[in-house]
Amino acid sequence: MENIIIVESPSKSKTISSYLGKGYTVLSSKGHICDLATTGKDGLGIDIENDFKPNYKIMKEKEDLVKTLQSMCKGKNVYLATDPDREGEAIAYHLARILGLSYDDLNRIEFHEITKQAVRKALDEPHKINLKMVDSQECRRMIDRILGFKLSKLLQKKIGSQSAGRVQSVVLKLIVDLEKEIEAFVPTTYYEMEALFNTFKLKLVELNGNPVDSKNRILEKKILEELQPRLMSFIVSNISNKLVKRNSYPAFTTSTMQQEASNKLGFSPNRTMRIAQGLYEGKNIGKETVGLITYMRTDSTRLADVFVEQANQHIIRSYGEKYLGVLKIKTQKNMQDAHEAIRPTSIDRTPDSLKDYLTEDEYQLYQLIYKRTIASLMAPARFNATKVEFTNTESLWAISGQTMEFDGFLKVYGKTEEDENTMLPEFSLGDGYNATETQILEKETQPKSRYTEASIIKEMEALGIGRPSTYAQTILTLKERNYITIEKKSISPTEQGILTVDKLDQFFQDIINVSYTANMETSLDEIAKGEKEKVPELQSFYHAFLPLYDVAMEHMDAIYPIPTDQICPSCGSMLVIRKSKFGEFISCSNYPTCKYVQKEEHEEHEVIDTNILCPECGTGHIVQRVAKTGKNKGKIFYACNNYPKCKAAYSDLPTEEKCPNCGAIMLKDQDGKLYCSKHCERQQEDEILCPVCKKGHMVKRTATKGKNKGSTFYGCSNYPKCKNIMSEDDIIPLLSKD
Repeated sequence: MENIIIVESPSKSKTISSYLGKGYTVLSSKGHICDLATTGKDGLGIDIENDFKPNYKIMKEKEDLVKTLQSMCKGKNVYLATDPDREGEAIAYHLARILGLSYDDLNRIEFHEITKQAVRKALDEPHKINLKMVDSQECRRMIDRILGFKLSKLLQKKIGSQSAGRVQSVVLKLIVDLEKEIEAFVPTTYYEMEALFNTFKLKLVELNGNPVDSKNRILEKKILEELQPRLMSFIVSNISNKLVKRNSYPAFTTSTMQQEASNKLGFSPNRTMRIAQGLYEGKNIGKETVGLITYMRTDSTRLADVFVEQANQHIIRSYGEKYLGVLKIKTQKNMQDAHEAIRPTSIDRTPDSLKDYLTEDEYQLYQLIYKRTIASLMAPARFNATKVEFTNTESLWAISGQTMEFDGFLKVYGKTEEDENTMLPEFSLGDGYNATETQILEKETQPKSRYTEASIIKEMEALGIGRPSTYAQTILTLKERNYITIEKKSISPTEQGILTVDKLDQFFQDIINVSYTANMETSLDEIAKGEKEKVPELQSFYHAFLPLYDVAMEHMDAIYPIPTDQICPSCGSMLVIRKSKFGEFISCSNYPTCKYVQKEEHEEHEVIDTNILCPECGTGHIVQRVAKTGKNKGKIFYACNNYPKCKAAYSDLPTEEKCPNCGAIMLKDQDGKLYCSKHCERQQEDEILCPVCKKGHMVKRTATKGKNKGSTFYGCSNYPKCKNIMSEDDIIPLLSKD
């Protein structure tokens, strides 16, 4: 019997197909195929009175795909190879439900890396769908739907905020609370003292037997001014030496990978995860297509025994046995530990050996993962730390230095500024030194630093808020909702973000807080393990949430609509200011009886010609414009000056360069980086070679006119030289071919 394997992404299906011979067809669900309906009471898609029975509906954009899957899987042996996490388990469950498969069949396979060995092993070890994990995902989805739908509608109606959520609102609260702490901070002036010599500098560390440090500051300048004239020769009173070890870091989790990529590479969390997804799903490396890293959504620092043994041999061969360390495993609150750490799938695929096959971003991230993994198994770095103390008139002064004795893991991971040698002069006990100058330094205490994307993710992980798969998306959602801004890596809340948190604090303090959200994550973990049932958890949440919601709906002050002194020209009623997801607008207070909306007076902006020929129509020029309406109002965009005949438009600056993969125009983002206007690096379908011209790739498009307007089709990227088009039904079989 022919075997069908269903994975989530088309590019993954292509990689896996290359490992399997005849008798296997690999198809893709392209993620979730269904979601909760938006019908029923409050549009929740949940029958709350009937033990929270969910009503699932196939997503409109997936209807044709589902029909194709049903047709191709009929009478075949089907394996469900979706991602090895709760979302993947839920996708497998719904595929089984739609395809009429039994939940008792051994049709679920998992692999944590996309290599030939891992895929073959998974096929040898099929198991049942884990219904407890499905329950956990379903519970989370229903809580998020109830909270998201009801809270979002409440906030939209009352204060014009776009959305609220179980995790995003708590993260926003962390950002707002920190901002308020920074604004309320009152600096304290304090004083330090230094003694300067020709070749070194001493710092005052003790006065009259009391330490002088960050916890014991000198707040009166007079104290040091009285000491200054009484200082005499500085006598060496103590010299201490000790060996300091600096251990390597564990291999990457999702959180630490996003943090390090942000700090070292300047990547946003979303960008990091997009690149990591591609490295996991597979890249063309010479004559083979292979996944380069293990699954990238994980909170574990474990490494497979086989990999550790191979890595250890690599360390011994490349650096010597003295560089060999031990595996470090870090545990933390709410850790699922379902997967390995993020690591290379093969220790032999060094970054340099892959450089010609990867983009610059892919190479940088892969190199970071590779080095971190190797370094995690290497010996500690060792430093000789020296501290020299001096006495002088009831005061103690000190200087510290260090020299590296052994670089250990730093040989691979690289040294930082704090690892550099700090050489000291030769000192002997009892020696005396006269300072060339003593100086009193006036300083101020500083407020806490604002969160960066890296530090807020670190905080989310430490507090047990969210999961590896949600960190990047949470930050992206807050940016898209205009709740936060990010400038020079620092995150600041907007006025709307602060207002949103204030209202949630006022009415939903019992459930929109760190401890409630973290405890809910723990409960979801317990459901996945079979230690709790989902319905009691849903009931507990709903009975806690609903009374708070009812009070807020009745008593939360509504900011909108705001009265104006203008009269409606249609019916004579007063005009008011309302707010939609696109911003404020003026309309009639007698809505919906009167539907008058005042047209905005648009500021005229100069249209700038880029002198780049439009790639769509070939006759017009691309010009720079400013959006006058909609969610992008006020933002710069680029469009053809033949509009409305030609509707080509781009969010970033077009260039005259063409994409080497698909031939589309290349755009330049705010950081000066080039990317394909068709996003072919993100569209897995672009990897399908056109079967007609054998040069272009099949790209997913949407018909803009004719009887099929709005429908999806695939066209060759080599258009107009090649005019091949294919339907989705035609394209799916090509995904299982090399």
